[in-house]
Amino acid sequence: MAVGARSGADDPEESPVSPGGGASGEEPPGDGPDPEGQGKGGYQPDDGESTPAPGKKQRSFWKELPILIGIAIVLALLIKTFLVQAFSIPSNSMQNTLQRGDRVLVDKLTPWFGSTPERGEVVVFNDPGGWLGESPEQSGFGAAVQQGLSWIGLMPSAEDQDLIKRVIAVGGDTVSCRKGGPVILNGKELDESEYLFPGNTACDDQEFGPITIPDGELWVMGDHRQDSLDSRYHQNLPGGGTVPESKVVGRAIVVAWPVNRWSTLPVPSSYDDIPSAAMATAVATAAGPAGLGLALAVPLVLWRRRTLLRKEESAQR
Repeated sequence: MAVGARSGADDPEESPVSPGGGASGEEPPGDGPDPEGQGKGGYQPDDGESTPAPGKKQRSFWKELPILIGIAIVLALLIKTFLVQAFSIPSNSMQNTLQRGDRVLVDKLTPWFGSTPERGEVVVFNDPGGWLGESPEQSGFGAAVQQGLSWIGLMPSAEDQDLIKRVIAVGGDTVSCRKGGPVILNGKELDESEYLFPGNTACDDQEFGPITIPDGELWVMGDHRQDSLDSRYHQNLPGGGTVPESKVVGRAIVVAWPVNRWSTLPVPSSYDDIPSAAMATAVATAAGPAGLGLALAVPLVLWRRRTLLRKEESAQR
């Protein structure tokens, strides 16, 4: 008979089982459900909905909810600290690469393995000092909510003074730009047509350089060049407009929001053509003696040629 299902009896009935597994008058328990379903003394399998075993009381959803929230907060903190962090774009200085209101995800993982910013990358960095004015003090319920969400990485903090720009030059590079011309990086013209805001020039509003970037520093500029207060405009501050690598929060890798602007932020291919600072120095060093030798050789060759011509003319006479 069914175990505690239908009859209400506490113990199963005893069924005599033969040594060969057959039954004497009745089917043994365990051979499957009674095809008749309700046969006398038939066996019915447990369908999983029977009464829980004594001593195992299931915890209610409302008691498990705080645990789930706690686990979610811990995971969010770990992701924010070690993997990626979201930032919103508050200005037009990086148009059209980034629009005001975009949310970007910043890579915070690779720096743990020694990765440093490279030319052409879009990076988020803390104000190195004096780039931004004093932020207005916020208070009230809205400020408290923002502070809480920023703590777990779901919103930017109102106290953070972060900026986002493109890395143009890194430590050791020499960079300059004159009105009407392109950016010159390690002696080579930089093609910025891939990302520069339409109608903008490289530096007509604020020319600069040449500047050799100290090791561990960066030269950064906005893609909307005529609407960006970048390194060019802070050369009077300590650091001469450069940004210490230690101030970099991470590289912006993807536009995550809004959905219709989902995209990655790769390094423009034009930076592949820029020689490294060491190579540019080597070329300049090699070109120095060669250039000097050529400058001396040309007059000597011309003098010798004229001498030979005079001798030939004298011999013919």
